[in-house]
Amino acid sequence: MLHLYLVGRMSTLNELIEQIENPDLRARIQMEVSRLNKQKKFGLVFEEHLPECTPLYEIPVKKGSTVALKAGKVNETYTVLCIDDGVATCERQDNHERMQFQIDELVCVAKFGEPIYPYLSPIDSVCNAPDSSLWHTLIEADNFHALQLLVYLYGGKVDCIYIDPPYNTGATDWKYNNDYVDSNDAYRHSKWLSMMQKRLRLAKQLLNPNDSVLIVTIDEKEYLHLGCLLEEVFPEANIQMVSSIISQKGAARTNEFSRVNEFIFFVMIGDYHLAALDDAAYAMEGESIHWQSFRRSSASNIRTSRPSQFYPIYVNKKTRKIEEIGDPIPHTMNRFSVKQRANCEAVFPVRDDGTEMLWGIVPEQCRARAAKGYIKAGNYQPHKPQQFTIQYLMSGTIDDINNGIIKVTGYAEDGSVLAENLETKKISPRSQWDKKTHDARDYGTKYLKNIFGDSRFNFPKSLYAVHDCIKYFTINKPNALIVDFFAGSGTTLHAVNLLNAEDGGSRRCILVTNNEVSYEEAKIFKEAGIKPGTTEWNARGIARYVTWPRTVCSIEGRDIKGKPLEGLYVDTDIKISSGFKANAAFFHLGFLDKNAVAVGRQFKELLPLLWMKAGAVGPCPKLAVNKPLPEYMILPENKFAVLIDENAFHPFAKELAKSSGIDVAYIVTDSERGYRQMISKLNIETTYQLYRDYLDNFRINKAR
Repeated sequence: MLHLYLVGRMSTLNELIEQIENPDLRARIQMEVSRLNKQKKFGLVFEEHLPECTPLYEIPVKKGSTVALKAGKVNETYTVLCIDDGVATCERQDNHERMQFQIDELVCVAKFGEPIYPYLSPIDSVCNAPDSSLWHTLIEADNFHALQLLVYLYGGKVDCIYIDPPYNTGATDWKYNNDYVDSNDAYRHSKWLSMMQKRLRLAKQLLNPNDSVLIVTIDEKEYLHLGCLLEEVFPEANIQMVSSIISQKGAARTNEFSRVNEFIFFVMIGDYHLAALDDAAYAMEGESIHWQSFRRSSASNIRTSRPSQFYPIYVNKKTRKIEEIGDPIPHTMNRFSVKQRANCEAVFPVRDDGTEMLWGIVPEQCRARAAKGYIKAGNYQPHKPQQFTIQYLMSGTIDDINNGIIKVTGYAEDGSVLAENLETKKISPRSQWDKKTHDARDYGTKYLKNIFGDSRFNFPKSLYAVHDCIKYFTINKPNALIVDFFAGSGTTLHAVNLLNAEDGGSRRCILVTNNEVSYEEAKIFKEAGIKPGTTEWNARGIARYVTWPRTVCSIEGRDIKGKPLEGLYVDTDIKISSGFKANAAFFHLGFLDKNAVAVGRQFKELLPLLWMKAGAVGPCPKLAVNKPLPEYMILPENKFAVLIDENAFHPFAKELAKSSGIDVAYIVTDSERGYRQMISKLNIETTYQLYRDYLDNFRINKAR
């Protein structure tokens, strides 16, 4: 009906347009209406907004650069026409107005959707497991560009993505085009959706289509919008939302309900596996057994669909004992005409609205269960169509009784069995979580205070909340690749290390976060004349001030001052002070000149990318500064090799044949034919042609 209504309104609009006498005006309006008519009319509709931009502080400003003012809006861009004695003459890109600025007032800008040529610049590393080849990575970057890079490195190979995006509550906790978005912005919901859509589309390219999961946390401000967006981006996935208690005391809000929970979307893809775990919150040890409603509830289970399961159960009105199980009656027979039994009600499966339904099993099976006390009646309700609720034990519970998992402790007066569980049973996680360890204050905020001595980050996630989310889908994947591109304080990497310590796994984690300072700090810095991109500014950014220090401290088991951290991780015998047998590398994402890459002048900058693409095995290799490039590199510790000078192919191939454990080879050559000839002589499963493979990928990104 909605579609027909819209079609009708468009038809009326077109008729009105035809009545416009001015042909130019008529044509212009018709063109705009046609353009609007091509846009999406159903599902989640929102403005795309101006393209997002990101400042590139490390790129020098030169003639032809796209720039913005450091103190201005990053999407108000200029083209540098010329530079004379430190002064740049620029042309504004939207109105072509010419202006002059000091070079140090400007910053180069990349617009999203433009082809980018990223590289990773090493900042720091921590090695607490020198004998382990497992290395995690933290990438300091705008996550859109980092996702483009990760798609090149690991497209279709990621097992789990966990993200905690900005909740868009109206507080100044996130930026769009380098401006904080607050509650006064009329387009804040639309901007948030535009921002999320771009990133989720790239995230989809990362996930393994055969078996993976995307986990997204959110609160009530955007959960409806997010749910629709996830349905749109992942139509093939199985999507569920869980409500999770994160604050037992609640977060008070003026004239609103106190917030105690948040929501977690699980986007489950392909042949995923949701593990049933031994979990104290869902343990059944000592609990009474579960009785299931005996009346079928599905709308399709009406009386006429299966007549053999519509029969009377005679229940004593006083004792509630089931005294007889009757035979099925024909669907043409009125249920009130069945025989009566003294002091009993003939109970049929009937809903409160009078709809006649079915019992769960046929009479023969019902009698067998009744004889063992596996069926019972509830309270007498003479005013209802079904005078007694009837409950029964399902076959799984009966199997547990037979196998000794459930112990029969006696029988009730009505003859029904009394029993309890003797052990914790693995059951599927439920959609309502209320776990003490998921409290964000006690197991998030306090954890960070133990490390830093103060609160450097607002509203960190509980370590165990993130741990449990990931564990449900990777417990049987000890080598899983896990990504978090809204890394925040770094809880996800911490949780992955804890999970690995618990079961001996080698799951690898990639974190991505920008290096923004808080809204309050930005105001203070600007008043003090400290500009974005400076050393002072960068030192207080989230990546360098929170995420990386937490990563180092949690791996080494100490606080920021070097003092050992106290206590055990909950429900484990793992000492926090022991840290983790893990390693991590910290990189800044920068951008290269396409032409310099094409002629091979920036191999040193690309080496960390080659390391990551080969699996990030072992410590990231380095090349000596101010020394010429070697003709080739064979790196057994990192399981890859690179032929830098194709004229050295023969010694390269000869030495490669002697090396074991090389899984990936990179061949630097401009010749496709030469590349094919060379790899045909190598016994290497995975090979790449440089720099064609790299350049082609990011040229394609422009279309994305």
